Amino acid sequence: MSNSKFIQTKESVTNSKAYKSTSLKKEIVESVAEETPIALIYNGISHVVMMGTPSNLEDFALGFSITEGIVNKISDIYSIEIENKDNGIELNIEIASENFANLKEIRRNLTGRTGCGLCGAESLSQAMRIPKIQTSNYQFDSKNILKALEIFSKNQILQKKTGATHASALCQNNGIIKITREDVGRHIALDKLIGASIKHEVTEDSFIITSSRASYEMIQKIAYLNLKLLVAISAPTGLAIRLAENLGITLIGFARESRYTIYSHNERIIE
Repeated sequence: MSNSKFIQTKESVTNSKAYKSTSLKKEIVESVAEETPIALIYNGISHVVMMGTPSNLEDFALGFSITEGIVNKISDIYSIEIENKDNGIELNIEIASENFANLKEIRRNLTGRTGCGLCGAESLSQAMRIPKIQTSNYQFDSKNILKALEIFSKNQILQKKTGATHASALCQNNGIIKITREDVGRHIALDKLIGASIKHEVTEDSFIITSSRASYEMIQKIAYLNLKLLVAISAPTGLAIRLAENLGITLIGFARESRYTIYSHNERIIE
């Protein structure tokens, strides 16, 4: 069977027939999130294949390239071309020759994972790379974090339609959400958000909300944006807490519209 018979590459949401347990003979139509192989190709050489939602792919290419240390700044990327194939999507990314030389040292093997974060790193030193420490004393208003959380739940359009996606959002200390990105993979949602954010000015009062748990590599990724606060809907891991503490990042978990738990640098949150 050709892959083209079952892989959709253009739509983030499609319809599928289904049956409820309460009425097994009655066919219904359900909205489902699409999951597509996405190949990131640098200067003609395939680097990694991720399973993700086929939307905001330029943002994904930018965010992944920055947070994985493939490039240091947006100007290191000369072009991004998106090409739909029968069996997936190719992101052809042209980067500076110096960055491409460094990429050969990073070699990874991530094929087939859904939004995988560190899987496939060749060495412990690659997996455990430490971003720069955040030194700002900027403080965030607790009331406005809760305000952003309330808006965040309303902004998850794909999640409302399908129940199958994660989201990440760039927020400001006044509680306003500037950008939201969604994907079936939590790391890809965050990469898409970072890619969209670096096209604009990310100010000191910015922070990120994620619908998932807070793991080590998510702390790594937000550190590349020099952000000081990550708010996760689910729990953090122990390693994420220790890294956030060491980097000067405030980490919040179990965030709801009326409460949350602070795991590191609580002095940055004010009533």
